[in-house]
Amino acid sequence: MIFEHIKLKKYVDDDEFNTIYPEWVRKLAFRHWTSVQISKVAADFLVGKPGTKVLDIGSGPGKFCMIGASHTNGYFTGVEQRYSLVELSKKLSIFYSIQNVNYIHANITSINFKEYDAFYFFNSFYENIDRSAIIDETVNASIDLYDLYSIYVNDQFSLAPQGTRLVTYCGALKEIPSSYELQYSLYNGLLKFWKKTSL
Repeated sequence: MIFEHIKLKKYVDDDEFNTIYPEWVRKLAFRHWTSVQISKVAADFLVGKPGTKVLDIGSGPGKFCMIGASHTNGYFTGVEQRYSLVELSKKLSIFYSIQNVNYIHANITSINFKEYDAFYFFNSFYENIDRSAIIDETVNASIDLYDLYSIYVNDQFSLAPQGTRLVTYCGALKEIPSSYELQYSLYNGLLKFWKKTSL
């Protein structure tokens, strides 16, 4: 019923949505997973035309991808380095019959951004510099990794064609090349909408 309501553009409360997850995932929701409303607004901007391929960088339990895929006619892929979260995302997408999603268990540095048209980035690397933001201990975290990932993402964004769309949420903006122009922002500037305007 939750995803049917999203498809019908009806309001869905985050507490209601998060009931699809096990308790340990629900406990992390407020800090780590994008809200339903922000997911819908971001997905609307990213999917400029039917079939737009959106990459969610650090997809966690797949919340943004499942909402985006239900709310728009785009195709959403999440990359996540925690195997348990990737498997959970896949199981939930199958259970709720969400077709236009895919999840990749990988480190971001192995992903070729040229395969995607638009990108969502919710400050995915912050746990490398803030111990209070650690999701779990199953992956390494360090300032060096924060720098490595940020540089890689910046380089990949730089190689994207003009017109590429990007949404950032709560980010430090270190990952955004100067070739991207801010279109507008919402939620007191936390949610930013970008478009690549130059090479």
